[in-house]
Amino acid sequence: MIVIPDWYFQLSVGLFGLLFGSLANVIIWRVPRGESIVSPGSHCPSCGREIRWYDNVPIISWFVLRARCRACGSQIPVRYPVVETISGLLWLLAALLWGMTFRTLFGIALFYLLLVLTYIDLDHLRLPNPIVATLAGVGLVGTAASQLTGVPVLPLFEGAGLLANPAVYAVVGVVIGLGVSAIMAGTYALIRKTAGLGMGDIKLLAVLGIYYGPYVLMVLLIGSIIGAVVGGVLMVGKKDSDEPARIPFGPFLAIAGVLVAAWGPTIWAWYMGIAHLG
Repeated sequence: MIVIPDWYFQLSVGLFGLLFGSLANVIIWRVPRGESIVSPGSHCPSCGREIRWYDNVPIISWFVLRARCRACGSQIPVRYPVVETISGLLWLLAALLWGMTFRTLFGIALFYLLLVLTYIDLDHLRLPNPIVATLAGVGLVGTAASQLTGVPVLPLFEGAGLLANPAVYAVVGVVIGLGVSAIMAGTYALIRKTAGLGMGDIKLLAVLGIYYGPYVLMVLLIGSIIGAVVGGVLMVGKKDSDEPARIPFGPFLAIAGVLVAAWGPTIWAWYMGIAHLG
């Protein structure tokens, strides 16, 4: 019997995360533009020249090429190695959290697609339906696997009583994610006469309910807190501007999603303690 050391597994997963970070950059660039992520192969967006494999090594190639295309010399944004690095770290985090289990695979998919959605939202102020739908599909497969086999895959947390049933736990999460966010969006629109949460954010929260169950409410709360802080800082920086800042909410939900996946129950226990409700 071959025993794989934990460190070797974690290192391998992290390295695969770096490799898939290159694909994340492709998805982030092409999906909003309606382009295929399969064909053509990796190429420079400036000159169109194909990027050779040795110029497409995560992080390393960016430094070797001194952040410039080998063919035309155009600048390669620092975002590329940053996305690759974050991807590797997120994959590593999933391995650290859930070890050599099926839950790690679905946790990786969750973190990876949240990373992709974050950068697309930053660039285009929208969350593409195909990627949100993919996230939903992965979540439904994981929940079905838990329901049919009894192996804990998804949701990420277990409940008690009726909520011990994975399908019920996920459905409750979807209802909370969809319902609370829709009510918030509607209330904000009535009061401020403008949109607050976009439909993409509402759809994403509903999908995240599959993964987090009732903890999706914590994702929304933490995301809102982070968004309020960042929004406040940006408003101070643009206080002399008449144009209101348009701030995408998807990145804040993604950050909150990672935090809750890692420390959700701990955060909840801490809150109950300081509120003297535990």
